[in-house]
Amino acid sequence: MKTRALVALLAMVSTPVFAGTIERACLKSDRPGVSRGVCGCIQQAADLTLTSGDQKKAASFFRDPHKAQVVRQSDRRTDAAFWERYKRFGATAEAYCG
Repeated sequence: MKTRALVALLAMVSTPVFAGTIERACLKSDRPGVSRGVCGCIQQAADLTLTSGDQKKAASFFRDPHKAQVVRQSDRRTDAAFWERYKRFGATAEAYCG
């Protein structure tokens, strides 16, 4: 019984320490509508569509949105491939998180 209570307590007071890369960046952003639920949902979409390296790169866009534009306009094949995955992530997050 103590174990269940501890698990329930941890679930209620879980902090961004337990959050994924995208969720933490989302929670730190100053964008309107930011909430643990929305950011958690976006993280789930990221987990479905992006590698951990992709997630780190995408998380940097929360801090510096201009960086996304630089990557999108880059001539590098790796950036183009990342951008395709990032667009798929965005579409998934929009469909999944509403």
